[in-house]
Amino acid sequence: MEQERINGLVEKYNQGQAGPADIRLIEQLIEEGRIDLSQLAQLKQLDDLVMKFETPAPSADLDDNFYQMLKTVKQKNKRFSWSRFFAWPEFAPKLAFASVMLIIGFLGGYLFFPSPSSNKEVAELKDEVLQMKEMMMLSLLEKESATERLKAVSLTSEMSSVSDKVTNALLQTLNNDENINVRLEALEALKPFVRDSRIRSELVRSIGKQDSPLVQVALAELMVQLQEKSSVKELRKILENKNTPRDVKKQIEEGIKTMT
Repeated sequence: MEQERINGLVEKYNQGQAGPADIRLIEQLIEEGRIDLSQLAQLKQLDDLVMKFETPAPSADLDDNFYQMLKTVKQKNKRFSWSRFFAWPEFAPKLAFASVMLIIGFLGGYLFFPSPSSNKEVAELKDEVLQMKEMMMLSLLEKESATERLKAVSLTSEMSSVSDKVTNALLQTLNNDENINVRLEALEALKPFVRDSRIRSELVRSIGKQDSPLVQVALAELMVQLQEKSSVKELRKILENKNTPRDVKKQIEEGIKTMT
C-alpha cells in the first residue's frame, strides 16, 4: 500500500471518520509495523457517531398504549417481566424510547410543581426511568448491528446509577464483541466504576482476552492511570506474544515500568 494512502487512512481515523473496514485495515498495518500508534491522535472517536443517532418519534396513539401498559403492570406486578416486555423484536426499542420520553415529561411536571405528597411518586418514576434504560441497553446489546450496540453502551452515560447486570453486560461486551469500536466504547463506559474492586479485577482479566492492539493499549493505559500492579502479569503476556506489534510492546513496557 502506498504511503500516501496510509497517511490518508490515519487522517481519516484521527478525524473520527474511520469505519469498521478502515479500523481492521489500520490494525493490520499496525501489526505490519507500517503505522505507529503515536500517529493516532486518540484511540476512540465515537462521540460524534453516537450524537448522530436519532430518537424514534412516538406514535399518535402512544399515550393510550402507555397508560394501558402501566395499568397492566400494577395489576400483574409480580408476574410481569420487563425482560419479556423488551424482548419484542421490533416494537420494543421504539416503545422503550418513547416511554422514557413520556415518563421524563411527568418527572418534569413533578419537579417544577412539587407538593409534599409528590416525593414518593417522583422517586418511583425515577426508578422506572432507570429500569427502562437498563432494559433498553440490554436489549440493544443483543442486536446484530454494531451501531445499535454502540447506542446501547452510550445509554450508561444517562444513568444516575447502574446495577451489576449493567456492568456485567459492559464487561461481556468488552471481552467478546466482534466490533473493536464497540469494545473501546464499553471500556470507556466502565471507567466511572473502576473504584469498585470487582470491576478492576475483571478489567485485569480482560487484558488476556484481547487480540486487538488498540484495545490492548487502551487497557494498558487505564492500568497505568489506576496504578493497578496486579495487571503487570497479564501485560507481560502481551510482551511475550510474538505477534504483538513492536510499538505496542514498547508502550506496554513503559507502562509496566511506571507500576513496578
